[in-house]
Amino acid sequence: MTTHATSTIFVIGGTGAQGIPVVRARVADKKYSVKVLTRDAASPRAQALLALGNVSVIEGSFADEDVLREGFHGCDGAFINIDGFNTGEKTETYWAIRTYEIAIEEGIKFFVYGNLDYALFRTGHYDGKGRIAEWVLFQNEKNRDRMGAAVFTSGPYIEMVISPLTPMTPTVEDGVVTWRVPLGEGAVPHVALEDCGFYVRWLFDHPERANGMDLEVAVEHMTYADMAAAFEKATGHPAQYIDTDLAAYWNSPDLTGIADHPAGYNADPNDKSTMSFRDNFTGF
Repeated sequence: MTTHATSTIFVIGGTGAQGIPVVRARVADKKYSVKVLTRDAASPRAQALLALGNVSVIEGSFADEDVLREGFHGCDGAFINIDGFNTGEKTETYWAIRTYEIAIEEGIKFFVYGNLDYALFRTGHYDGKGRIAEWVLFQNEKNRDRMGAAVFTSGPYIEMVISPLTPMTPTVEDGVVTWRVPLGEGAVPHVALEDCGFYVRWLFDHPERANGMDLEVAVEHMTYADMAAAFEKATGHPAQYIDTDLAAYWNSPDLTGIADHPAGYNADPNDKSTMSFRDNFTGF
């Protein structure tokens, strides 16, 4: 059986929140070289990646077969994490499939797909990835000796709970840090962004074990009541979680203005398959 050892990795999504620590971990000891696809090679994020060393960039869109072939050329591995909030679910599904197919044609030895869970709760940015992850693993049953493949399944980033413009951004109410989120007593499988780099690096370091694997990761299944208590203990600032019904959640000042906009900013709002932020994150 081929071990699928790789040395040069083509990365889609390398300038994103998850992609930056993934690239950083890959080149930390210079074992790997990384080629990153970016829409703007002069952007601060692209330039920061170049400054790491062992990183090159190509400019273009993943929604272009010529660009994909240029990206895969000269590489023997790939990490693919398409931004569903750019494309929308429908376009992401098509280009994720084509990316896998073109990777095989271009001689990639090991292919890692950045994934989110598919669980039939109708969340477009999850379902668009989750269906493809199952398809990649199914294809790998027949193609595993030609091109190994693995799936890296993460979840909501823990950094989102204290960041602006996320579905769980807190507010300060009468001096109390407050999360108003429609979760009930549900627990969230948060993952830390920096950890993603180590997990993805492990997949490429151990291709013989990783081939066919869905590596699902989380820091902890965490209730927001427990998170608020931990925040208060760690910072000394009072904090609370308030379960909120969906109507009140979507009428909050930060969300009411975008609730009915497309969840994918380049998705066609007139296409019946395009989900709004409200529909997408109600499922989420």
